Amino acid sequence: MPQTPPHPHPVSAQRWLEARRRRWRALGALLLLLTLLTWWTVSSSLLPGTDWQRMGGLPAILVTVGRFLPPDLSLIPNLLQPALDTVLIAIIGTVLGSLISLPVALLGARNLAPLGRFGYLLARALMTLSRSVHEIIWALIFVSAVGLGAFAGILALACRSVGFISKILSEAIERIDPRPIEAIQAVGGSRWQVVLHGVFPQILPITVSTIIFEWDVNMNRAAVLGLVGAGGLGLAFYNQIIASHYNGVTTVLLAILAIILIGELVSAFLRRRMV
Repeated sequence: MPQTPPHPHPVSAQRWLEARRRRWRALGALLLLLTLLTWWTVSSSLLPGTDWQRMGGLPAILVTVGRFLPPDLSLIPNLLQPALDTVLIAIIGTVLGSLISLPVALLGARNLAPLGRFGYLLARALMTLSRSVHEIIWALIFVSAVGLGAFAGILALACRSVGFISKILSEAIERIDPRPIEAIQAVGGSRWQVVLHGVFPQILPITVSTIIFEWDVNMNRAAVLGLVGAGGLGLAFYNQIIASHYNGVTTVLLAILAIILIGELVSAFLRRRMV
């Protein structure tokens, strides 16, 4: 006669419920503490310097918002070239960053590390440096080095992309199946043949997916790099702000939004088709 499984002991269930209540109480206390800490920080160090008189109340705020409406549609023909520049900056910057990322990823993978520990540490340092420095800082560096324009934006996005792409690819390389590599080495294959036939085929899907994702992110970055003189729609936005042409500011913002939305759609399409 089959035996029915014993029911859980009521004492065990009670202990589990009590432990769950303690966790929720601890979480609630932590959230309350963080809320109070945030309120104290904002009220004591951030808000006291705010010029509330300058806001002038709700009527003045509505007047300020009204200056941005309606958008200046006559500005659209002048934004076509900056919009194209933004797209090209994102594409070329991503491609250049990807080309740099591949050797960095190979150097930074523990199971390959062709230059040994020195090359591994150097690659990891480059990944960290790339991710730690904001793209605006990279753009400022290259604007001072090569001057205003799209080239500075391309270099900034390339340097910013290296950290993310190479880190993802190096981790993917560390997880690959070692048997194809061992087979190529067993028949006397060179290091380049090992990489070309044993490594790249295994990381190709994640490489394509990562590059597409980074291009999507770089579309957002490229749209604002012009604020520091790196070309594209950001430069057009800066010019409208300087000229106090607020209707034009709204038009440029809408153009940036359109570019980002198009980038999202293209990125989703490419991921469905290629990954």
